[in-house]
Amino acid sequence: MTETADLRGQIAALWRHPLKGFTPEALAQAALRPGEGLAFDRCWAVEHGPSGFDPAAPVHISKFRFVALAPMPSAARVRTRLDDATGRLHAAAEGAGEIVVDLTDPAEAARFAHWLTGVLGEAVEAPLQVVQAPGHRFFDHPQGLVSLTNRASLAALEAAVGAPLDARRMRGNVEIEGWPAFAEVALPPGTRLRLGSAVAEVFKPIQRCIATHVNPDTAAVDIDLVPALQTLTGHANCGVYVHILEAGDVRVGDGAEGLT
Repeated sequence: MTETADLRGQIAALWRHPLKGFTPEALAQAALRPGEGLAFDRCWAVEHGPSGFDPAAPVHISKFRFVALAPMPSAARVRTRLDDATGRLHAAAEGAGEIVVDLTDPAEAARFAHWLTGVLGEAVEAPLQVVQAPGHRFFDHPQGLVSLTNRASLAALEAAVGAPLDARRMRGNVEIEGWPAFAEVALPPGTRLRLGSAVAEVFKPIQRCIATHVNPDTAAVDIDLVPALQTLTGHANCGVYVHILEAGDVRVGDGAEGLT
């Protein structure tokens, strides 16, 4: 077992997902703040039929009530990017062109839902609607504010399945390189880490689901990654959720270290 103080790596990539279930967006840097996720990470979601989400009293709701890769793999066809300067979402899909919308505007959000319905086609079985609430994030786990993944763990899975695996399958926020494979899931809850100039605390391992089976480029369900993970490790965990204890900034190339 790797000792916490022996963990010496660096941040290989940073990702956010402005629209839950859709394309991760690569970042060069990000701010980490206690009690928060990355700025604009999973701020909006698209409900597939009435989800029960109440913007006036937002609570955690299962991802299966929304457009996401597990219930609707074809969502991987859509590429999304948020323009921080304008607050507008850029979305594109092959054969459907690009749409640029302000999802805080109900009319614009409805226009996006109509466009997305056409893109997803027969996979849509109920009306789509963009939902949001100030301060609410659509995380898979209600306390999973920031997720950390490990490139060596992904490489071990690649060897197990005999095929390359894109890191976007793991839908993490902070991607680490230089740690041993699966060292992250062996860390006890409460373990402290320094990420850039921020200090984080391990919350819990991330249990993987069939969303990882979806190819982020083709939208095909092409690799049974969860059974492969269970065979390789004896569990379905890959990556960890962390909570931020001390605010700081992180940049690609910054250190990612265990603290004693």
